[in-house]
Order: sequence, then structure tokens, then C-alpha cells
Amino acid sequence: MIRKLFRQFNKSLSKRVVPLRYDYEVPIKLTFEPGKNAGGFQASLINLYITGETKDLSKSGIAFIVPSIRLKENYLVGENRTLNAELDLPNGKISMKIVGLRYEQIGKHISASKFLIGAKILQMTDENREVYETFLRDGKKFKSKVFQFGIDES
Repeated sequence: MIRKLFRQFNKSLSKRVVPLRYDYEVPIKLTFEPGKNAGGFQASLINLYITGETKDLSKSGIAFIVPSIRLKENYLVGENRTLNAELDLPNGKISMKIVGLRYEQIGKHISASKFLIGAKILQMTDENREVYETFLRDGKKFKSKVFQFGIDES
């Protein structure tokens, strides 16, 4: 009886502590934030970027899928490396600074594998935050209509 009550309490508490995640797939472009962790590669980091797709979004973090865990010798996750992320949302492009916290390889074969990266949002302008949170709240309205071939809806 006490265990059941404790489990219910934990579930309700975790719902309040963990931000809601929204399964939205939008294009993302990542670049390295020049800084103290760049070392002697500062100039070579300027034109490096990788594109991918988000897996889920929340107010405090994002998860995205990319084809590689690194660009040249620079890893996307680790060493508190700050990344500039540009998301192409249906209601506008936004930019944010993120830091990768964890990753896992997905896919069965090395030739077809990709990487799922979980990142924490560090910084965003107020304007970008407003567009982002509007998308989180109303994202289903922005999803395009799915058309099925051979079906006439008129």
C-alpha cells in the first residue's frame, strides 16, 4: 500500500520536474562556437557545419540525429563544447547555443549508422525563445497536411 502511494507520488513529481518533450522533426544545422576549447583549430572551425534532423524538443533541451559524431577531429559532444544550432521551424528560423550531453549510435550497420545526440539549451534570444515556445505549444498546427495518392477528398 505504501509502495503504491510512493510510486504515484514519484510519477506526479517527475512530471513536474522533467519538461515535456515534443516529437517534432525539423531540420537543424550545427556549427562550432569558437572559444577556449577550440585550441589551435579556431580558424578551421569557422566553416565547419553538419546538418541533421531533430528527434524531440523541450523547453530546456533538444535531441537530434546527425550522420557523424564529429567534424574532422572535433567531437560534437564532450569537453563542454558549445554548439550553435539553427532550427528551421515552420514559423521561422531560430538560433540557439547548446551543449551536447550524451549520444548513442543508432542503426545496425556502420555504413548506415547515425548518431542521436541529447543537448541542453544554454542560450537563446528573447525573440527566438518566443518563436520556439510558440512552436512547442502549437507545433501540431504547423505540420503540413498529409496527402494520400489515389484519394480524392473533394
